[in-house]
Parts: sequence; structure tokens; C-alpha cells
Amino acid sequence: MQKGKAAAQCCHATLSNYKDALKLTPSAVKSWEYNGQPKVTLKVGTEEEMIDLVKQARKAGIVANYIRDAGRTQVASGTKTVAAIGPGNETIRRKKDPYQK
Repeated sequence: MQKGKAAAQCCHATLSNYKDALKLTPSAVKSWEYNGQPKVTLKVGTEEEMIDLVKQARKAGIVANYIRDAGRTQVASGTKTVAAIGPGNETIRRKKDPYQK
């Protein structure tokens, strides 16, 4: 994907998670907003790795989604382009962070 497309997909993912988190973990959203809405961007090697990270986050009780593209521009319809994880409860993130080695 080109940079603009990647940025748009990240925005879709962020909004998707934000909407879910407002319903499911409003206290985590409040904390995330209070702390400046921090974000971390990571790159995965494969789509399967991205899906696995989303599954791990969900299992830990953290809001997580991946975005499937509509296929109107640069990638095939249904392609999973990006994922978003969180915001989540700080305690859960520290204990079950899927990114920690």
C-alpha cells in the first residue's frame, strides 16, 4: 500500500477500536485520552501474524480489530490491511501484552 492508503486504513482501525472501547471499556478510553492518546505503530511479517496478535489481545480482554479493505483502489477486496489493539486497561496491558518478548 502507498503511504496515504496505509494512513487511511490506520484511521479506519483507530475509529473502529475507539467506538468499541467506548462501549466495552469506557474507563480505559478515559485514561487513554487523559494520557494524550498514545499510539504505537508496528509492522508484522504476515497477515497471519497480524490476525494472531488480534486474537491474543481479544483473549486478554483488550479491544482489537483488523480492517478488511473494500478493494476499490490498491488492494483486493477483503484484504486485511491493518489492525488496531486497545485502548485497554493498563493492568491488563502490563500483564498480557502480546508484544512483549
